[in-house]
Amino acid sequence: MILALDTATPVGSVALYADEGLVINRYFNVGLQHSQRLFVEIEAALSVANVGMEALQAIAVSIGPGSFTGLRIALSAAKGLCLAADKVLVTVSTLETLAARLPFARLPVCAVLDARKREVYTALYDTTEGVPVERIGPRAIVPTQLAEERAGQPTIFTGDGAEVYRDLLGPNAHIAPSFCARPDAGTIGWLALSKLERGETVDIDSAEPEYVRPPDAIPLSRK
Repeated sequence: MILALDTATPVGSVALYADEGLVINRYFNVGLQHSQRLFVEIEAALSVANVGMEALQAIAVSIGPGSFTGLRIALSAAKGLCLAADKVLVTVSTLETLAARLPFARLPVCAVLDARKREVYTALYDTTEGVPVERIGPRAIVPTQLAEERAGQPTIFTGDGAEVYRDLLGPNAHIAPSFCARPDAGTIGWLALSKLERGETVDIDSAEPEYVRPPDAIPLSRK
């Protein structure tokens, strides 16, 4: 069983995912104040599922891109739990998580998160076989550039950035419905289970958020 965490966007989530499928998925909408609720939700998920930390194989976390603060909160929590309970760490791209919620799509799936500052985080995936296959990796670009690149190419756009900039994306843009257009810890757990089976775990000490663009605040030790 995997404990999956996501605080990359204002709506966070915690899930437990087992070999048999999703056990529990809890959402919490607290803006970007995830530190106030994350451990409460983790404890609640374990309690409702009636399992302890000893039942877990791994901790999975959304590694970015997304809110810089949110990414650090979930990753720090995941690292702490791994060290305290002697579990392995699995990381999953936030954009890959969005694409995974649209399996078997006949069109390319473009995951788009609002990066603020008039930019978006985006990556392009092929999900025709049921799982996301990356075609263009994560990057931060202006929405008009994304619209120009996909002009004339029918594409499914998903994520809050697609909703914010839908008027720019043109007539060939198909906007995914909002209920499947946000990152989701249950999906992270599903993707992480496959990664765990392939042995794709991450070194706990060296794991860092994938910001895609430089963070607004850089620790003094890194300047």
